[in-house]
Amino acid sequence: MNPRFLAIGWGLIVTAVLIVVPLSVRDRLPEPLATHWSNGPDSASSFTSFLITSVLTWAVPWAIMTGIAVQGRMFQRRLSRMYWWGFLIGGAVFVTGMELSTLYANLDRSSWQEAVLPDWMTIALVASVGIGVLAGYAGRGAPDQPSPAGEGVPRLRLSPGQRSVWVSRVVNPWLMAMAAAAGAALVVTGGLILLGVIAREDAGRILPGMAIVLVAGLATSSATVRVTQDGLAIGFGPFGWPVRRIRLSKIDRAWAEVRYPSQVGGWGLRGLPGMAAIMLRGGDCLILRYRSGGQLLISVDDAERGASLVNALIEERA
Repeated sequence: MNPRFLAIGWGLIVTAVLIVVPLSVRDRLPEPLATHWSNGPDSASSFTSFLITSVLTWAVPWAIMTGIAVQGRMFQRRLSRMYWWGFLIGGAVFVTGMELSTLYANLDRSSWQEAVLPDWMTIALVASVGIGVLAGYAGRGAPDQPSPAGEGVPRLRLSPGQRSVWVSRVVNPWLMAMAAAAGAALVVTGGLILLGVIAREDAGRILPGMAIVLVAGLATSSATVRVTQDGLAIGFGPFGWPVRRIRLSKIDRAWAEVRYPSQVGGWGLRGLPGMAAIMLRGGDCLILRYRSGGQLLISVDDAERGASLVNALIEERA
């Protein structure tokens, strides 16, 4: 089955369940509902806040998974396919299980203080992990084809006195979309607070998470890489700040390779033994080997030209 159609259809079904089920039992629920437990229920939120939170908890990752399916690049790797299927199916079961457990705990209670979590809630949460693992295994597909090692050392010949600059920028549209979704959710939530639909106490639990997603999304959704005779500079975010600078004297050599998030531990800023990675999308990557032996991988367009200039500048200084 085409992953695009499956992601859209499955997501619509889950969203419908998350909306229809609470509405069907609304008259049997207290107002507000218990939504958090310690030794007993210790906090509550209005029905509207609970419903919005449940839908958003699913809608944001669903939008990301759908975007990944439409783009299609993630499905080139077996491990990536397993992650996608596992998260799409298991995540839906997890969110649905959380909502159903909360509804059952509040069902036919006269007040939220009387809500009692069902014994099967833990089983439902564990089952979501198991179902996700099974879905990932079932959707793993054929084994990956071995990729060429690609550790050639490209070089660019510079004329005496010539000064060259290489600049490239990479943007992850799905991280950008996630940040945009978080920003839109902040605006909508703020409007609902002003209209009195959501209580300020409830918003205090929702807004910080949205703000963190917005800031993190903006900071990690794009990067600009610049190579000059002074070294290499990596600027993060839409404004190119903060900036990480690497002097040429620290670099042994550079080359380009095709790498995917599943090979470096995922998207974003990653750390593996002997290698750090700035992975915003799979595909061409610029790889630097430090004189100390470590490596830095940066997913960026036109990586081979950037590696050529780095090597030429290193030779020029030698």
